[in-house]
Amino acid sequence: MRIGSGEVLSAGDEADFLVAFYQHSYQDHVGFLREGGVLLYDSDNVEPNLDDKRFVYVGVPITGLTVEALGGTAKDKGKNIFVLGLISKIFNLDDEKLKRLITEKFGGKNESVVNTALMAFQAGYAYPVGNVLTKHYRFEHIPRPSGRAQLTMDGNQALAYGLIAGGVRFGAGYPITPWSSVMETLRRELPKYGGIFVQAEDELASVSIALGCSYAGYLAVTGSAGPGISLKTEAIGWASMAEIPLVICNIQRGGPSTGLPTNVEQSDLHQAIFGSHGDSPRVVLAPASVEDCFYIAIEAARIARKYSTPVFILSDTSLATRIEAFDEPDLSKLMVDPKPDLTPRQTHKPYPIDQITQHVPPGTRILDGKYPLLAGLEHDEMGHPTGSPKLHMAMTAKRRNKLRKLAEEIPVPEVFGDQEGDTLMVGWGSTYGPIHDAVVMAREQGEKCGGLHLRHLHPLPNGLEKIFEKFKRIVTVEMNDQGVYGFGQLATILRARYCEPKITSFTKTDGLTFRVKEILDGVFKGKSFLARHIPREGAEVIHEAGAENVKHLKEVVPQGVG
Repeated sequence: MRIGSGEVLSAGDEADFLVAFYQHSYQDHVGFLREGGVLLYDSDNVEPNLDDKRFVYVGVPITGLTVEALGGTAKDKGKNIFVLGLISKIFNLDDEKLKRLITEKFGGKNESVVNTALMAFQAGYAYPVGNVLTKHYRFEHIPRPSGRAQLTMDGNQALAYGLIAGGVRFGAGYPITPWSSVMETLRRELPKYGGIFVQAEDELASVSIALGCSYAGYLAVTGSAGPGISLKTEAIGWASMAEIPLVICNIQRGGPSTGLPTNVEQSDLHQAIFGSHGDSPRVVLAPASVEDCFYIAIEAARIARKYSTPVFILSDTSLATRIEAFDEPDLSKLMVDPKPDLTPRQTHKPYPIDQITQHVPPGTRILDGKYPLLAGLEHDEMGHPTGSPKLHMAMTAKRRNKLRKLAEEIPVPEVFGDQEGDTLMVGWGSTYGPIHDAVVMAREQGEKCGGLHLRHLHPLPNGLEKIFEKFKRIVTVEMNDQGVYGFGQLATILRARYCEPKITSFTKTDGLTFRVKEILDGVFKGKSFLARHIPREGAEVIHEAGAENVKHLKEVVPQGVG
């Protein structure tokens, strides 16, 4: 958790307060604790190196006290809640409010579960922490100048509510981490708006059900993580050919195959853009923050309807699980009425060569009696199957050109930091915060540096080349592999689009979000940003390629070892 009086855009590189439940968690994470920080550890399970005088050590027998408070049958299952009570005491948090939140959180379970959680919290809160920690903390409450109420939620919740605000009332899916909580929210909330969400028997069935809802005149959503999107691919190709509007959420995780189910990665960009047989145009968007998950869902629904096309939303594990506070949206200006228009038409041609397809809902009267067809076969303007070479070329161009039309209306993203200079960092998705902070720190060190974040990934907005020409080099910062040719997935697309050799990339695939210092070290290799990034352990260090590239010995191992 990171808290600040200003805008908080990333998790930060260092922790002021670290809680360690187990020895391995202590060993894995103590390197993130700043010098002078507090290490609160379970003395029943953790033996820290007390000879390391850089930290304040607070040992509490968390496991034993939890068992003692809850009784032997509960064992240590309430440790998290016990520590929540302990931390609320240390930081002078509102314990009554926290108790209400605990009651709400476990309210759907047996009453004994709620009581057990409250007992664990109270036991932690009552622990005499003053005996082991001399300093307590208090957060100063500063009234917000805007006066608008704020919401607190994670990215998957924001995505689900954004879909509802965008007029999505139907959907179907199949459970998979980290997508599942989106469908759980939609399953609970859609009936309140006259809709329904179906848990299908598999991925192909779920996308087919969603396509049926969209065909019926109600824009629908389906979603998954990368493995499930692979299984939906055939039906998404059908949506491209039939020009059916559909929103597809891909909450990315580490891949390929089942990969890293609970870790973050941005390796599905090429799958979203190119993952189909044949020329299968689709739109790809990516939110930059939890708040943006809400607004990107509204944007996806708008584009799907206007251009009769499948639209991908590429979120990721980091955004899905990250909890942020943001200003309450003005729903009176945002809510979309999804009611189908059944007004009778004199005639209707669903696939006019020179216009963007707009389907009419089934049941709409067409007065000339000529009702259209829909199919995955190539078709003429009325939807009748055809093998005509000329028609296939014309229809392929029609499906492509509507994305070019969309590119004309996409606003060019703003550059933050220097508007021209030596280095432009380009990112997408959840890398927004760390890149932004890296640009700020680089400029503080004298670098002429800017940042650019893309929400519309396919098609790209027109005019990016005018931004690129103002910088000596462009570096994409991505959580995917550099690939056979040495470039991240976004960098590969940008190089292909603009034929610009100064576009390079800094990538990683460790399943963790970017730290600001990682970006600085990767983008400005060999530059002296920081003596403040000296290794923490105090053990021997080795230098690679120069004194500035300092790594701790335990980090310098072949990839995949240790």
